[in-house]
Amino acid sequence: MKINHFSILFLFLFLSKIGIAQTQNSSPIPISKESGIVTSCPFFTKNSKGVPVMSFAKETKENQTVLCYSIFDYNKKKFQNPVIIQSSKGVELHGENAPKIIFKPNKEIIAVWGVDNASEKKKYAGLVNYSQSFDNGKTWTNATPLVKNGSSIDQRYFDIDLLPNGEVAIIWLDSRTKTEKEGSTLYYAATVGTSGFQNEKPIAETTCQCCRTDLFVTKKGTINAAFRDIINDEIRDMVLTYSSDNGKSFSESKRISPDNWKINGCPHTGPTMTENEIGLHFAWYTSGGGTGVFYANSADYGRAFSKRAIVSDKPTAKHPQITSLNNKEILIVWDESVTNGADSFMQIGLQHRKSNGEITSTKHISPKNKNATFPIIEAINKKQLLVAWSQESTDENVYYKIVTIN
Repeated sequence: MKINHFSILFLFLFLSKIGIAQTQNSSPIPISKESGIVTSCPFFTKNSKGVPVMSFAKETKENQTVLCYSIFDYNKKKFQNPVIIQSSKGVELHGENAPKIIFKPNKEIIAVWGVDNASEKKKYAGLVNYSQSFDNGKTWTNATPLVKNGSSIDQRYFDIDLLPNGEVAIIWLDSRTKTEKEGSTLYYAATVGTSGFQNEKPIAETTCQCCRTDLFVTKKGTINAAFRDIINDEIRDMVLTYSSDNGKSFSESKRISPDNWKINGCPHTGPTMTENEIGLHFAWYTSGGGTGVFYANSADYGRAFSKRAIVSDKPTAKHPQITSLNNKEILIVWDESVTNGADSFMQIGLQHRKSNGEITSTKHISPKNKNATFPIIEAINKKQLLVAWSQESTDENVYYKIVTIN
């Protein structure tokens, strides 16, 4: 077909109108330029003033690991020099079980991380510790175990979020079970003043043991917990449970999508969710009824879910993260294998969807011929967002870039 100048002009205007995502930075920026160290496990949050903060783990030449965080500088469009949380020494480096920090409105900061607890009973077991700062990160309390009950030998794949009353909620997978069926138990707890996490309780059973969980508190205060469940002893699908009474009780878990993925093992890739003016939005990986990363939404906040839609149908597409921009557009990131000639490497995908979930654009945003995994995403204003990931260079390190949405 012959294409004239008017066709080219029309195509340009059409692409501009649908809002192709453009990157502001020509190349990703490393979170730390220290020589001889490795950074990994990035996680985004915001401080009490609403400024983006990235936490990440740092490993030195002596194989010492510690949790750090850095505050975003809006004027310089980059992250400030990192702050080290000394009480977090020994933090476990695991992209699916990344350490996290959170800021309470009273200016208290809480850092949460995993540590190794391998034993003959459970080779890959871990525990969860946390530390508190009451002086804006200048000093930190000693590491405190999240669980005081000695019968719990494995706590992992936790997530945290801020409650409407200013306290912090946490969920995690725990080895304590009341059933002979396979799987872990999903636990919930919340902080009480300056006393740390209190009043733990189980809220779901037979969860997949090695997929991250996702905790999300809506603007109206509903506490949502998404996780991969083991259904009828063989199906591992994503489900949602929620609490409308500040964590006192939780609903029966309901499947986000009936994928019916039968697998005798752990995929090591959990769900993600966000909220906008339409309702809740979800992304996850499955190999049930098709393989790849999928998307769905719920206009009634977990009572019913839309039919799933494909984000990426590549079998290697995993580890999605989702956010909303200006309470409208939906952005999803994930990692997947890309082939360039004879080379194969992991790249970060970015998909832009309208507020109702309709796809606007899809592209890769990490460098070619560099393995990039475990992306995270955070909006910084009405048109821009931060995306970060772990990337292999000379060593593995955390990189980030600013993406502008037209």
